Amino acid sequence: MSDGEVPVELLAVREKIDEIDERLLDLLAERFALTYEVGVLKAEQNLTSFDATREAEKLARLADLSEQRNLNPDLVEELFQRIMQQVVKNHDALKSSE
Repeated sequence: MSDGEVPVELLAVREKIDEIDERLLDLLAERFALTYEVGVLKAEQNLTSFDATREAEKLARLADLSEQRNLNPDLVEELFQRIMQQVVKNHDALKSSE
């Protein structure tokens, strides 16, 4: 099916999805800006980059929120684990640069 054959209604829905994807990226960028601030504070106070208790609490909370929103909690956990892994890498890099 080429774009010329795609129903107008489908194109409209796809456009909304694209807009949401952009907003998700904006939120992710905002989240990483805040976790950068956390990394700076941790580096200044010589705290570890990884906080297992915080991560476990966060993932449990996200699982609950996922279920409330009828989302797959396993998918959400996988996404956030990957995000948090990147945050830890970023924090480690901050510590190494000091």
